[in-house]
Amino acid sequence: MLRVRPIHFTSNLNEWEELLTAIGMVKSVDEGTWKEFDAGAGRLALHPTDSAFAEAGATVFGVEVGDLAEFARRTNEAAGGPDADAATVISADRGDACRIRSGDGFTFLADKAEHGANCADADPALTVVEVWFTEKPEAAIETLHAIGASFRPVPDNDETADFTAKNGGVLMVRPGSGPAHAGIGFEYDGDLEALAARLTAAGHEVRVTEEAYGRSLHVANPDAEAPAVWISQPAR
Repeated sequence: MLRVRPIHFTSNLNEWEELLTAIGMVKSVDEGTWKEFDAGAGRLALHPTDSAFAEAGATVFGVEVGDLAEFARRTNEAAGGPDADAATVISADRGDACRIRSGDGFTFLADKAEHGANCADADPALTVVEVWFTEKPEAAIETLHAIGASFRPVPDNDETADFTAKNGGVLMVRPGSGPAHAGIGFEYDGDLEALAARLTAAGHEVRVTEEAYGRSLHVANPDAEAPAVWISQPAR
C-alpha cells in the first residue's frame, strides 16, 4: 500500500484544526502532540511546536505503507537492485519506519500505517497533495517511481510531474531553488464555489484565482506569515 501523509508542524494547532475541518477533513487520530486528519484521499498529520522553533510552519514530506521490510525491498529493487541503498528500515520517533534517499539529497520517511481506510465521513472530493520542490526534478521523479507511485499525465511537458498513491493522495514534483523541501496543498474534484462559500461562512479568508489549468482557492494560512493554503481543481 502507499498513502500520502505529510506532517505539518505548527504553533497554531487550533486554527489548523478549524481549517482542515472546514475543508472537509475528519480527525482520525488524536494523541495530543500528534493528530491525523483524513481527506477523501490522503491523510495529513499535525504536530504542535513552539513558534520560536525553526520547524514552525514547516511541512515534512511523508507517506504511509503496509509492510516496511517489503516496501524497502521493492523500492531498492526498483531503484537498481537488491543492493541499492534507496530505502532502509530504521527506528524513528514513532517506531520503525523506512527512510528513503533520493539522488537530489532529499530524504523522507515511510511510516507503517496505523489505521487503514480513510474515514468515510471525510469529503470524498478532497485529496491531500504533497509537493517535492527540487533543483533536480529527474531525481525526485525516479524516486517516486521507485516507491510505487503511479505517474499521472499533466497537460504540459516541462520539469513538473504528478503522481498518485494507490491508497490515496497526490505527489507532485516541482522545480525549486536551494535544498529540496516539501509543501502541501489540496485538490478538490467538486463544486469549488460551494467549497469557497463553506470556508467563508466558517470565517476563513478565501480568494478565487484562475490558474493555467483551472480555478484554485487560496485560503489564509493559519501560520500567519506563510503563503496561502491552495486548493485546486485536478488538471484535466
